[in-house]
Amino acid sequence: MSDVISQKIPKRILSSLLASVSAGVVPRSGAPYIAIGRRDEIEALLSDLEETGEGGGRMRFLIGRYGSGKSFLIQLIRGYALERNFITADADLSPERRLYGSNGSGIATYRELIKNLASKTSPDGGALSKLVTRWIDDIRASLVKEGYSLSDPALDTALEGRVYEEMRSIEGLIGGFDFARIVVEFYRAYACGDEDKKSACMRWLRGEYATKTEAQSALRFRVSLIIDDDNWYDFIKIWASLVRKMGYRGLVVFIDECVNLYKITHRVSRENNYEKILSMFNDTLQGRAEGLDIIMGGTPQFLEDTRRGLFSYEALKSRLCDSRFAGGEFKNLIGPVIRLRRLSDEELFALIGRITKLYAQNYGCEPRITEEQMQKFLSICLERAGADMMITPREMLRDYMTVLNILMQNENATFEQIIGETSQGKTAPIPTRDIKEEPAPRVTSFTPEDIEF
Repeated sequence: MSDVISQKIPKRILSSLLASVSAGVVPRSGAPYIAIGRRDEIEALLSDLEETGEGGGRMRFLIGRYGSGKSFLIQLIRGYALERNFITADADLSPERRLYGSNGSGIATYRELIKNLASKTSPDGGALSKLVTRWIDDIRASLVKEGYSLSDPALDTALEGRVYEEMRSIEGLIGGFDFARIVVEFYRAYACGDEDKKSACMRWLRGEYATKTEAQSALRFRVSLIIDDDNWYDFIKIWASLVRKMGYRGLVVFIDECVNLYKITHRVSRENNYEKILSMFNDTLQGRAEGLDIIMGGTPQFLEDTRRGLFSYEALKSRLCDSRFAGGEFKNLIGPVIRLRRLSDEELFALIGRITKLYAQNYGCEPRITEEQMQKFLSICLERAGADMMITPREMLRDYMTVLNILMQNENATFEQIIGETSQGKTAPIPTRDIKEEPAPRVTSFTPEDIEF
């Protein structure tokens, strides 16, 4: 373990990555550096991106136990989508954020998605204003190439007409007419430098108005609706269509922590949320949501519980349950549900090796741990009752980071003192054939082949 990863990782990304892993939190940046396994799942989700980029729609459910890697895989695919010229939006559900709710919990999810709207040039979110402004600037540039002068008053008239022309196709969608009007009004405010009007238009697009009266007062013109709990998903479909007109390939929406829908105690409220999922599923797979890819993450209980999970809603159960011909020994990653398997012992050991090298690079010193001790650590983790089936990368890495931190901060501490002596005898060694001294994939441009699996 004397060599560290040869590719120099930015200190900001590396420190944030290790801090997230140590706390059991999924890193928002730098995920490719610790990507181990999941090749088949990644390829299936990348295939969905290609279909979406061609104007189709897809919806997937990532199902796995807490800590099994659902959120990590979502962040990894989010990075791939941005690199492939998609716009992404992500949100975690909670008691305050649901897919349907009459008390603001539905629109709260929309606001979170729009807040996290990201592009390749704005990967951390907050891309809404930049997207619309850049689109208008691109239209203006194309008109200048067609012969208009920047000082010609006819340029603004032509630009407004071009915006209306581009927006005409979405006017037939629910809320499309008002959406188009807001975008045009944003352009007018942008052209004349009216910052208050621009801000009011952005607030409407972010769904921040509680009533139509409030919206009309701020916008200074009439609107027939605002984005609210009932219609927010219709505007997600509008965004998916619009970003394609802006030159992007489509919109990828990630909704994690769906187990919070399973936890809703009120049956009618829970079923209303499942009805919204059914609507999303039908729209994306029946071609009514052009350029929209939805990926939802949840636990097995969220999917399979017949009293409170998705399987309690017959319309969803008939669409998402396994075929009677699907055996446990066969994989099927073409269907809507992807169940995350446990990482193999070799993959877990490769993950420990990768973390050790990243740790060395971050702190500029070699961790006082050998490959044999790394094997011993993993063997102890696997000795726990049920660990052969239930161990997750999150809990293993949290424990391993604790060991590395103690060794670095306490010169007199030894590996054996930290982990304690086991009385269960020798355990089978962990194969090391997957450990490679290869550089981590580059964050700015990476493909499945760049990841160590």
